[in-house]
Parts: sequence; C-alpha cells; structure tokens
Amino acid sequence: MSRLSEFPITQRWPAENPGVIQLYSLPTPNGVKVSIALEEMELPYEAHRVSFETDDQMTPEFLSLNPNNKIPAIIDPDGPEGQPIGLFESGAILIYLAEKTGRLMPNDPVGRYEAIQWVMFQMGGIGPMFGQFGHFYKFAADKVANNPYPVQRYTNESRRLLGVLEGRLRDRKFIMGEEPSDYGIADIAIFPWVRGLSVHYAAEDVLKLSDFPAVAAWVERCADRPASVKGFAVPAAA
Repeated sequence: MSRLSEFPITQRWPAENPGVIQLYSLPTPNGVKVSIALEEMELPYEAHRVSFETDDQMTPEFLSLNPNNKIPAIIDPDGPEGQPIGLFESGAILIYLAEKTGRLMPNDPVGRYEAIQWVMFQMGGIGPMFGQFGHFYKFAADKVANNPYPVQRYTNESRRLLGVLEGRLRDRKFIMGEEPSDYGIADIAIFPWVRGLSVHYAAEDVLKLSDFPAVAAWVERCADRPASVKGFAVPAAA
C-alpha cells in the first residue's frame, strides 16, 4: 500500500513517485514560494497543477488536504518520525521545510524567531494587502471605475509596506543579513509578491516603485538565483 494512500487528494492527482514530496500548486506569488524553497533545498518533489480555471481547488479531493481551498499544499511521505504529513499555508510549509533540512533559516533561537517574524510580515501584511491592491487595480478596475477609494487605500498600504522593506534592506542584501548565507525563507516568502507588483499587476508607476531602490535591487538578486528561475515555472503550464 502506498504511503500516500490515506490522502484522498492522491486519487485526483496520482503520484508518479510516491516517495518524494508532493506539491499541489500554481506559479502564483504564493505558489512559487514553496517551489523555490524546494529547489533551493534540493529536495526531490513532484508538482501537480491545481487549475483555478476548472476550480480544482474546490474539489473534495483538494479540500481534503486544504479545507481553505488555497494553494500551495504539500504532502511529505517522510514527515516527522518517518510518517507522512500533509500541510497547507505557504508560511507553515516554508518553516517546516527549513526545519526538516536545517537550511534557509538561522539555527540560533534569536535568529530563528527573527526570520519567522518576517515570514509572518508577509503572511499578514504583504500578501493580503498586495493581493487586494492587485484585485482592485487590475482585475476589478471596471467595477470601481467610479470609486477611487479601494485602489487608493491599497496603494497607500502597499507603499507603506514597501517602505518597511526599504528600511530593512537599506544596509543589507537579504532580509536576515549581508552574506549570501543569510538568504532564507524570509526572502523567499516576500520577494515573489514584490516582484508580482510589476510582473502580474504592471503597477510600477501607480506605486512609484522607483522610490524603493533597495527593494528593487533585492528582488533582482533573489529572482536571478537559479532555484528561483526554476521555481517560477512550477508547476509547468498544462
């Protein structure tokens, strides 16, 4: 019997290699956080595309793994004490993978919690606020054409958050420090969302991204890493 057979999601997305981590995702700012981390950590994994176009995320099989119907989610067949574990919420997955491998997060307790706080900064601030900005600025622009309040509200909040990042990165190359070894899950959690302001929302002008040069340089450093280039394309287009 497969170690993954207890997970109903594998009935809809069968595992070709049930011995490796199973990733259920899309190449969105949230989704690529996990694929980039897996590539950085050199963990073997198998990616499954959860298509929003066909509402895959609303199927009983997907909801059995993530009742909140959001990507990404994973199953690790070799979890704690060698038992399979399923996880959702990208921040939780990043912390789990860092602790599993001993990579991309400081080992000392103070550094560990400092990194986690920046992951939570993304989860509670960057992700929700940038997402709302993108929704009203690009995807629902026709619905708020006569009401500038939503776009202005989330423009202001997005710029405020970018200012927080600018202050953090003004004297360092990565969230946790200056050295290449300081790159970690805090960077991976945040930079795809900042990159998305240009790549997905084409919002360089309205957000005046040129006001944040340290952030722009950091995004370029992170995005140019080989693991990032690979992770951006996972799962592959159908």
